[in-house]
Amino acid sequence: MKKYLIGTLFCSTLLFAQSETLIIDAQDFQADDKKGISIFTGNVKIKMGEDKLNAQRVDVFFETDKKTNNKTPLRYEATGKADFEIVTKDKHYVGNGDKIIYSPQKEEYTIIGNGFIHEQNDDRKIYGDTIYVNQLNGEAKVKGSENKPVKFIINVDRGNKETK
Repeated sequence: MKKYLIGTLFCSTLLFAQSETLIIDAQDFQADDKKGISIFTGNVKIKMGEDKLNAQRVDVFFETDKKTNNKTPLRYEATGKADFEIVTKDKHYVGNGDKIIYSPQKEEYTIIGNGFIHEQNDDRKIYGDTIYVNQLNGEAKVKGSENKPVKFIINVDRGNKETK
């Protein structure tokens, strides 16, 4: 189990494709090699550089290379008061939702249920039932429902208005 935990943490550093330290704090940890899953529960706090992910539970799904036996993280699923903060060279995002899924190989984020993202540099806010963002190609999709439509809030500069 200890060997698997070390492998899990090592593979998780691939999440951000940087050589920074990944820190995971949780009240409980479980791993199942056969199913390729590590489960962190209880006030889970993940930090790498300036990026943060907090939730009550985070499941990390792995694929094992049959030749090298190395484990590659395929998907992270955060549930229960899930929120995040991502800082890139150009942007600073904070957000939350009922469930946050991150696929590191595709650099895709999906927020399911009560989704919210705030792009702080330009003060843009997006609300929706499902929010999808692909960091590689810049694609974003937001879905609402009949009772809860998509909401997009942006401050628009109308130029200098002079009253005469």
